[in-house]
Amino acid sequence: MTDLPSGRGRALLAAVVTVVLWASAFVFIRTAGADFSPGALALGRLFSASVVLVTILLVTGTGLPPRSAFRGILVSGVLWFGIYMVALNWAEQHIDAGTAALVINTGPVMIALLGGLFLGEGFPKQLMAGIAVAFAGAVVVGLAGSAGAATVLGVLLCVVAAVAWAVAVLAQKPALAQGSALQVTTGGCVVGTIACLPFTGQLIGEAMAAPLPATLSLVYLGVFPTAVAFTTWAYALARMTAGQVGATTYAVPSLVIVMSWLVIGEVPGPLTLTGGALCLTGVAITRWRPRFRKSASPAPGRDLSADSA
Repeated sequence: MTDLPSGRGRALLAAVVTVVLWASAFVFIRTAGADFSPGALALGRLFSASVVLVTILLVTGTGLPPRSAFRGILVSGVLWFGIYMVALNWAEQHIDAGTAALVINTGPVMIALLGGLFLGEGFPKQLMAGIAVAFAGAVVVGLAGSAGAATVLGVLLCVVAAVAWAVAVLAQKPALAQGSALQVTTGGCVVGTIACLPFTGQLIGEAMAAPLPATLSLVYLGVFPTAVAFTTWAYALARMTAGQVGATTYAVPSLVIVMSWLVIGEVPGPLTLTGGALCLTGVAITRWRPRFRKSASPAPGRDLSADSA
């Protein structure tokens, strides 16, 4: 860390905090999901996080983000804090935490695909090969479980969550050029909470019937993997490229599998792990860059996942 430029070490540390807390979220979603439905769990998590973040915002006197950041906050809030969390909660009712983490981590592939669709970056052979491998991995995961259709539904929901995450990153990066990590995260969390308000009745009813450990898991998800981890993510994203920060999430599936095994005794089967490995291999293919000779000139095109979102 001492050899890193000023601020770079703190950004990497923030990314590490994010990775560890997000990995724990997959496990706690599985434990809380036994007593809370997907929408109620998302609303409870977001409400807890919003209370913490708004309190910090008021105590520190940070103030509201500038109007120029509102569009990015709104889009990331609805997609990442709203749709992503509901889809992930629903998915983990059909597949284990480790499998969910493996499929969700196709997000960087989605970012590259969106860059080709909307930013004119094209569809190079390497990108298409990576997408094909990652898709094959998702199919293998979907066919691996004994639950059949239920497992396929879980995989599809994870893909929806990964797409929501990818689009949200595209919207969040410019917003962080206008507002602070705390402002953007708080705004997105509040927007996500509002988007999930239709689940209020479910949350109240299920919270009254839920055992204390499930409720504590819900609060943990709000305070740590959401309020803390999304803020540290935004802090790192504001100081590093989207590709650099996104690459740190490659460690999440391994951490999730270890945590799931230690905490709830849950480990994906061999075929599921094979499919997950294919998903991550597909991501690696899209991210791989050959080492050019020093005399070689850099390619003129822009790489979305390696410069900005």
